[in-house]
Formats: sequence, C-alpha cells, structure tokens
Amino acid sequence: MKNQNQSFTTEFVLLGLSQNPTVQKTVFGVFLLVYIATIVGNMLIVVTILCSPALLVSLMYYFLAVLSFLDACFSSAITPKMVVDSIPERKTISYEGRMIQLFAEHFFGGAEMIILTVMAYDHYVAICKPLHYSSIINWRLCGILVGVSWTGGFLHSIIQILFTFHLPFCGPNVIDQFMCDLYPLLGLA
Repeated sequence: MKNQNQSFTTEFVLLGLSQNPTVQKTVFGVFLLVYIATIVGNMLIVVTILCSPALLVSLMYYFLAVLSFLDACFSSAITPKMVVDSIPERKTISYEGRMIQLFAEHFFGGAEMIILTVMAYDHYVAICKPLHYSSIINWRLCGILVGVSWTGGFLHSIIQILFTFHLPFCGPNVIDQFMCDLYPLLGLA
C-alpha cells in the first residue's frame, strides 16, 4: 500500500494580529497602504532600470531590478491574504492555500537572499578588484548567477514543501499567526 499523507485537516484558522475590530480595521488600512507602496515602489525601480539604457548597461542595476522584482513577488505572496483576512471574523486558509503560500514565501525569500549574496559578491569585485571587474563580472555570469538564485529558491522551497506535506495534521487547526509559516505548522503537527 502506498504511503499517503495522514492530513485530516482541510483548513486552518489564522488568528491574525488582533481580535479587536478597531485594531483590525487599522491593520487593514496600514497594511494595504504599505503593500501598495511596496508594489508601486519596486515596480517603479524595475521599469526605470529597464527603460533607461544608461542604467541597464551597469550590472549592479540589473541585479537591483531583479531584487526589486523578487521583493514585489515576495510581498504579493503574503500581504494580500493578510490584508483580506484582517476584516472578517473567521480567518481561514485551505490546506492547498497553505501549501501554496508556504512554497511562494520560501521560493521568493530564498531567491532574494541568494540575489543579495550575489550583489555582495558584485560589490566585492568592484571594490577589491576594480581593474579586473569587467573580465570577472560579465553578462553571461550575471545570467548564470540570477538563474542560480531562482534555482536555489526553488530547491529551498520544494524541500520545505516536501517536509511539511508528510506532517500529520489531525488535531487542532488554529494558528496564532497571520500567515502559514513552517514553525507554527510544526507546532500543530
């Protein structure tokens, strides 16, 4: 017989940041404004870099555009659900929604951390080896490093998903958080 997931819980209850209706409305407004500012700001950075030939020539700005795009995607993986759930009385997320949110937050977060490491390496070469910079850092290497960041983020998130997929969720389904992350889920299993 094939080993199957023993999950009996089909949805999880997220308690959110507060149970007070006044605080929930304030949280809704603040996080909605912060989310809109984050998306607009990051997309403005991406569009400015991609539309400006003078900036696109510099590899540092290429990495900055990738980082801004990843930051916008990471914010979109968590914040919309949190904003929507700040108003209703019962805040739930399905098992599939939990897995998608967990995958997305770890995928974009992992890729973002690797891009930050790549940017640190780029700055190291620019500062410590300025005469060799153009021979060490080129467009081919940048493409490879961005591909490595996306692959690393994917591998990190798929490991997290495979780890949590086999956890038995047959007891309580209340998470004292505003999102589904690995540690609260381990507490439920």
